[in-house]
This record gives sequence, C-alpha cells and structure tokens, in this order.
Amino acid sequence: MPPEPTRPATSPLWPKAVATLAFIFGILTIFSGGNVLFGPPQARELAGNYIPFVVWFNFLAGFAYVIAAIGLWLNRSWANRLAAAIALATALAILGFAITITRGSAFEMRTVGALSFRFLFWTAIAMLSRGRAKDAV
Repeated sequence: MPPEPTRPATSPLWPKAVATLAFIFGILTIFSGGNVLFGPPQARELAGNYIPFVVWFNFLAGFAYVIAAIGLWLNRSWANRLAAAIALATALAILGFAITITRGSAFEMRTVGALSFRFLFWTAIAMLSRGRAKDAV
C-alpha cells in the first residue's frame, strides 16, 4: 500500500475567521462611536441616555480592535496580549459604568449588553489565541 500523501501544514481556518470578525467589529465600533461623538444631533438622540466616557472608550477601543485583528490575521503573539489588554480595559470600563449608574445616572440597558458582549468576545479571543502565534516565545 503506498504511503498517504503528506498534506501541507496549514493553520486552522478559525483564527482567520475570528480575525475577520474582530476587524469588522472594530470598524463598526469606530463608525458607531464616531457617529455619536462627531455626527449629527440625531445620532446622539438615537443613542439615548448614553454615558459619554463609555462612548469615548468604545470609539478608541475600536482602533485597538482593528490593530488586534490585523495581528491575529498575521498570527502574531502581540495580538494575544493586545486582546487580553482590550478585555481588561473593557472590564475597567464596565466597573466605571457600574459606578456611574449606581450613582443615579440615566443609562440604556443595551449598553449593559454591549459592554458584556465586548468583554466576553475579547476574553475568548485572548484565551483562544494564547500560545498559537508563529513568533510566540
């Protein structure tokens, strides 16, 4: 029986899919946050009772999402550290948000869901990408 042909070493498809999702998520985050911060008054009205520092955090984090997505696509170890830093920064934003709303600030319930999703998304990416990069030390 002839030996089975060797298949070229390829990386699994999921890291590219995750990187693509992270990139799209980053672009959408920049767009939505930028629209509330710099767009027409109607955008702020549609945002409802938003907490300004949360919108600023999300807007700026969107750029980190895009950079992390590129690093994930290129399979770089720093992307894992950036994903972990994004998750940690999001946890701190959640803490600040929680303190703000417990002091009586009006807020949108969708912000709770959005922040939770962002935290879980980046925590999962940080955990899944740990140790799989080409340049890992």
